[in-house]
Amino acid sequence: MGLVAERKQEAIKKKMLEWGEKVLSQIKEVSMDMTGNYKSLVKKICPNADVTVDRFHVTKMIHEELNQSRIEQKKAALSLKAKEKAKLLDSLKGSKYTLLKAENKLSDDDKIKLKQVKDASLRVGAMHTLKEEFHSLFEKSNNLGDGILELTDWLKKAQPYYKKSVEIIKRWLGEIVGYFEERTTNGIVGGINTKLKLLKRCGFGFRNLRNFEIRALLFWHFPEKLAQ
Repeated sequence: MGLVAERKQEAIKKKMLEWGEKVLSQIKEVSMDMTGNYKSLVKKICPNADVTVDRFHVTKMIHEELNQSRIEQKKAALSLKAKEKAKLLDSLKGSKYTLLKAENKLSDDDKIKLKQVKDASLRVGAMHTLKEEFHSLFEKSNNLGDGILELTDWLKKAQPYYKKSVEIIKRWLGEIVGYFEERTTNGIVGGINTKLKLLKRCGFGFRNLRNFEIRALLFWHFPEKLAQ
């Protein structure tokens, strides 16, 4: 389909319109993140497409809010008495990886560290539990109805802890729960972007986007005509 030189809506729109009305009308679903105003663009030029928010971008947002709470707890510890301060700081030190990684993939040492964090900070501990519940409901929900009910229940429990994430999820609820129908994600696109970033690091001497595009096509062993 070709590469776009920038993420501005007009540039993306121009490239997509090159595909033609027939192709655009056949698109049934578009997976995206929650940045920019791409949803409105899809609605305008892909009349038969449903928009689905990539679940991994929602998860990333929750991880960021959990980590921010961890940082704030460390700052708050500075005002505590010496003994309490030491306990909280020692438990939270180096805990980012432990808190954000899936609990069922933690090593025995990581599980000990996680228990120390939860014992020292009830708030961070509660947020970690909610994070795990969020992962689980997306993994285990088998249909749209169950997914909506479970996510709605999660939002109620998470409101006091994940205020920013809850508000954003509510705004994008229809697009987020769309995942439960086809389980569509941006995983393939993410893999492509990783390869493109590697190519950029190796791409000294590219003088224009077209040269980069041809090199990218060769990188995937695609004939150039597939990009037209």
